[in-house]
Amino acid sequence: MNELKIISAVDSDKKNNMTHLDIEKVRLKKSILEMMSLTQKQLEKSKIAFLEKDNELAQEIIHNEKRINAMELSIDRDCENIFALFQPVATDLRFVISMLKINSDLERIADLAEGLAAYVIDLEFPISKTSFELTKTSEMFDITISMLADITVALDKEDTQLARKVYKKDVELNTINSNASRIIKDLIIQDTDSTRRHLFLFSAIRKLERVGDHIKNIAEDTIFYIEAEILKHGQKK
Repeated sequence: MNELKIISAVDSDKKNNMTHLDIEKVRLKKSILEMMSLTQKQLEKSKIAFLEKDNELAQEIIHNEKRINAMELSIDRDCENIFALFQPVATDLRFVISMLKINSDLERIADLAEGLAAYVIDLEFPISKTSFELTKTSEMFDITISMLADITVALDKEDTQLARKVYKKDVELNTINSNASRIIKDLIIQDTDSTRRHLFLFSAIRKLERVGDHIKNIAEDTIFYIEAEILKHGQKK
């Protein structure tokens, strides 16, 4: 019992020692992590909806997009308030700038997931499992979901080593995307009646490749916040 009181007292002291800016930073980071989790769920659902042509799940994804848009606007306002009220500098400034940019990339990822859901609804007939296997579409979904999960933990734990693992996975996405055009062209030649479905598939693959690019941006901003190192347009180890 005494030990619990001591721990409670220590936690209370930590809170008392936090500045108003520290408190706002904690709240902001919590909001970003919540948005990351929701965006990852949208990606996971879009995989199921797209591969299984689940129209009801696709509608759910589109409906949830409104919530993510509302979160983005709320986080934007929180960042603006921190700039206006506290005029952060050094690490604090890097943190708020990074959260602002990460917020934007998350919203764009969610937009892409919504676009994938829209394809499910627009398509009259499902795409064949063979086409998914040849183009490695399922693998692309898994890589993007894994990337977002990794960068979420990396930001939460401030682990730049884990953040850098995202770059290697993005290379895998780029390779699959590069091969997709040739594969889909061959599929269309073999069955011209499937042209519309395979063009939808090609567009979906391009969307997944862009999801990877946005997650890579989040990794760059995470590393910038923690290490004050700018990696955009530079060499990434």
